[in-house]
Amino acid sequence: MTARRRLVRVPASSANLGPGYDVLAAALSLHLELEVEEAGTFSVEAEGLEVPLDRSNLCVRAFEWLRPADEICFRIRSDIPLATGMGSSAAAIVAGLTAADHLYELALESSDLLGHAAEIEGHPDNVAAALYGGFVVCSHSQAGLSATLLDPPQGVEAVVVIPHEQVPTKQAREAIPDSVPIEDAVVNVAAAAELVLGIERSDLGLIAAGLADRLHQPNRAHLYPRSMELVEAAAIELGAIGATISGAGPTVLVWCFWQSTGTVVDALRERVGDWAEVKRVPFSATGADVPEL
Repeated sequence: MTARRRLVRVPASSANLGPGYDVLAAALSLHLELEVEEAGTFSVEAEGLEVPLDRSNLCVRAFEWLRPADEICFRIRSDIPLATGMGSSAAAIVAGLTAADHLYELALESSDLLGHAAEIEGHPDNVAAALYGGFVVCSHSQAGLSATLLDPPQGVEAVVVIPHEQVPTKQAREAIPDSVPIEDAVVNVAAAAELVLGIERSDLGLIAAGLADRLHQPNRAHLYPRSMELVEAAAIELGAIGATISGAGPTVLVWCFWQSTGTVVDALRERVGDWAEVKRVPFSATGADVPEL
């Protein structure tokens, strides 16, 4: 009998997008690839990645959320930086769940996969973007968790500034206070509405106005002061539409109009020097995919 094998390809993601804490996210064109194969014994291969090679590996944990992995070989390749706010854990979780779903032909609905992924991750935004691609708006209601999908706005490109340092997500979450002033909450509600409308309409003015945040970025600024300096300088000094901290940070997502992207990249590289890497990383309209082997 031929051993069953599947390959899953999952994009990186940038969550929050300024005002949309734990609600908004976008998929980015960096990817994790997970190959699973019935091999008779359990093993994990990760091609130089600094990830666990046992059952604590997130890809394996997510896979075993649905089915045991006793006889499965996991082969992981990824160009998503770890612990930088680019959704590496979300990609691993979505990859593991999707691999189990397809290898065992469980035929789960995407909404079921989203629910499982959000339960493992602890919040839905990154996993929703990784699963569906494009931009997502996540919400909880009496009917459960849902994600509304938006296509990437026309003419808008992404550049990421990835510091060489890491910031643990747990530390970044602990920096958020339990309550915020009502005026800050109002600013964030207005900005999130403007951003969603701007993305839907490809309206650069609305997008620029909608990147404002008073909920998480100011409270985390002490964790990555140089990243926050870039966020504040992006539109005024560097020629971008604006910038946001990507997820828990310290990566900065810089939003650019396509005609200005090259100029913005040059300005960013001159500004950051050797403390961070600057990369053009397009928004990805495609989420988790299972290519033919």
